[in-house]
Amino acid sequence: MSYGSFGSSLRDLPRLRSSRRRRASSWDRSGGNDDRLTIQAGESAVLADIEGPGSVNHIWCTVALPHRDGPDVTETDFLRKLVLKVTWDDQEHPSVLVPLGDFFGVGHGRTVNFVSSPLQMSPQDGKGFNSWFHMPFASRARFELISELTAEPVFFYYYIDYELFDAIDEELGYFHAQWRRENPADGIPQGDQSNREFQVEGTNLTGDGNYVILDAEGRGHYVGCVLNVHNLRETDAWNWYGEGDDMIFIDGEPFPPSLHGTGTEDYFNTAWCPSESYSGPYHGITLPGGPNWSGQISVYRFHIEDPVTFARSVRVTIEHGHANKRSDDLSSVAYWYQTLPHRPFTLPPVGARLPRR
Repeated sequence: MSYGSFGSSLRDLPRLRSSRRRRASSWDRSGGNDDRLTIQAGESAVLADIEGPGSVNHIWCTVALPHRDGPDVTETDFLRKLVLKVTWDDQEHPSVLVPLGDFFGVGHGRTVNFVSSPLQMSPQDGKGFNSWFHMPFASRARFELISELTAEPVFFYYYIDYELFDAIDEELGYFHAQWRRENPADGIPQGDQSNREFQVEGTNLTGDGNYVILDAEGRGHYVGCVLNVHNLRETDAWNWYGEGDDMIFIDGEPFPPSLHGTGTEDYFNTAWCPSESYSGPYHGITLPGGPNWSGQISVYRFHIEDPVTFARSVRVTIEHGHANKRSDDLSSVAYWYQTLPHRPFTLPPVGARLPRR
């Protein structure tokens, strides 16, 4: 009995399999209805510690402050202060280290109803978080939730659904997710440039200075990202944030990379500077921003049918405005599979993660 050579599609549902289905959850061990963890400010909780071989195939969770409304609530940014940490096979460094809300597909510490193939936020108001990324492991899977709140506890309800096998395919990669931010991105002042010159003219023939979504080493494949933008440019002129091209450099290749795109909305599979919400299986706009593309934007693109494979390294980047001229607040989550060990990465301190208001 092993992971198997079949997938999870409707076509494969009739195929019988012999894995052992298991779940770690927050059910009340006393038999009562207190089916949650209460995680105090500054503390951590082990959500699951599983001996493999196995594969996590679904995560559901929801989180709330004990007092959701009223004058006593002070830490409303808890979705950026709570961190999901996942470590595979007793590795020294975690493979997932992402603020909780961002991991499930929406940035800026916000929630909204949306549907994609691997990630969903479900009613009411997107407060039910779901992941269907499959996460195989050989010997151990350890899931932790870290609270970096300073004053308030949180109520946390969760399921972590997984399968156990007798063996694991050595060709399976390990799931990874990393959060990054540039606040603000390193742009240039508009000065005496016209709005057209600042927004759409100039050149970038190196990729230097692009916003970096992922910079990884090893063998694997990149499977997508969430990109968040807080538009910091205050103007009545045309203020589209997304004229920057995507550039993905594979195995250390020089400029121009094998995968060079034509604009931010193009990489995220939309068109013509969109300003409305949309969610599809592989791409979407969960937060479209306000008038003239102002405020907070969150978009996603998942490479489920078209993963970006790499043998030695991958560097996923995107311009912040054409020729990297804009200085907006950018943050992102990258999702990928690769061999272990991976290049270690860290998470910025909590003060550098908080969303702007």
